[in-house]
Amino acid sequence: MAAKSQPIIIIKKVAGHGGGHNGGAWKVAYADFVTALMSLFIVLWLMGSSEQVKKAVAGYFNDPKGTGKLMGTTMSGAGAGAASSATTGQLEKLKEKLEQEIKARKDLEKLSNQIEMTITSEGLRIELIEGKAGTFYEIGSPKLNGNGQQLLTLLAAELKTLPNSLLIEGHTDATPYAGNSNTGYSNWDLSADRANSARRLLQQAGVRSNQVSQVRGYADQMLRVKDNPTDPSNRRVSILVKKNDNETAPTLSAANVVNGTTPLPGTAKEPAPSGKGAKPQHEQPASTSAAPAGTPVAPAAKPPASKQEAKLGLMANLKNLLPWAKK
Repeated sequence: MAAKSQPIIIIKKVAGHGGGHNGGAWKVAYADFVTALMSLFIVLWLMGSSEQVKKAVAGYFNDPKGTGKLMGTTMSGAGAGAASSATTGQLEKLKEKLEQEIKARKDLEKLSNQIEMTITSEGLRIELIEGKAGTFYEIGSPKLNGNGQQLLTLLAAELKTLPNSLLIEGHTDATPYAGNSNTGYSNWDLSADRANSARRLLQQAGVRSNQVSQVRGYADQMLRVKDNPTDPSNRRVSILVKKNDNETAPTLSAANVVNGTTPLPGTAKEPAPSGKGAKPQHEQPASTSAAPAGTPVAPAAKPPASKQEAKLGLMANLKNLLPWAKK
C-alpha cells in the first residue's frame, strides 16, 4: 500500500506597513497643521480681546512661574505688596469723603462752591476754581494763599494713601498777564508755575515723589467757560487722580469745553477767542508766514485704518496662506 502523501504547506509572510507614505508620518504632519491652526485662532482671539485680557496674557509670558508675586523678588511682576489702582467705586467714595471733610471744616466750607469734583473716564478730577479776588492763589502770582495751602494739605492726606498717579494742570483766563513785560513772563508760565506750586505743596504734605506723573500748564487754551474767556473761573488748577496708571495721560481738547464742565479728550484743539477790553499782550505767539506761490503742497496724510479694518486685512492675509485658499 502506497504511503499517503503529505500536503505541501506554503507559508507566506506579508511585511507589515512600516514607514513611507503608507505609515504614520501623516499623523505628524496633521498634528503640526492643527497646532498651527490653533495658534492662528488664538492670535485672532487675542486681537479682539479687551486690554485687561491682553495684559493678563502678557503678564504670564513675562513671569510664567508667578514669582513676581513674591515679596522681595527681582522679577518684573506687580508683586503682592503693590496695591492695584483704585476702581471707579473707590474713587466715588473718595469724592464723597473729601466733600464731607471740606464741609466739616469751617474755614473751607465757604469755599465749597469753588471746589469741583467730577468722576470722568480718566479718573477723579478735582478742580480748584479761582474767584475774582483770588481764592487759592495770590492774584497774578503762582504763590498759594492760606486757603490754597489748607485745602491742598487736606487733599494730600487722602491722595497719599492711593496707589493712583496724579496729573496736575494749571489754567488761566484769556486776560493777558499784566506783569513786567521785560521778563517775558506770560500766562503760559503762570499756569505751569501754579500747577508746580500745587505739586510742591502736595509732596511736602506726604504725596510720594513718584506719584505725580505730569505737571502741565495750558494758559487760556482750555477755557472752562468758553463763552466768556475772561471769566475768573477759567483760572483754575486741576488735580486728576488717574483711574488706570497703565494708560497714557489724557489729551484734553478745547472743542469739547462746555460751560461749567471740565473738557474731556476727543477732538482737535481750537484757538480760544480773545476777551473784550483786554490789555495789550506783551507776548504774542509767532505768526506763521504763508508759503510763497508755486511752493508744492504736501498731500494730505492718509488717515490710519481703523482697528476693525486692520483686523480684517490681517485675517484676509492669513487665509491666503492656507493651502486650500490657493488656486
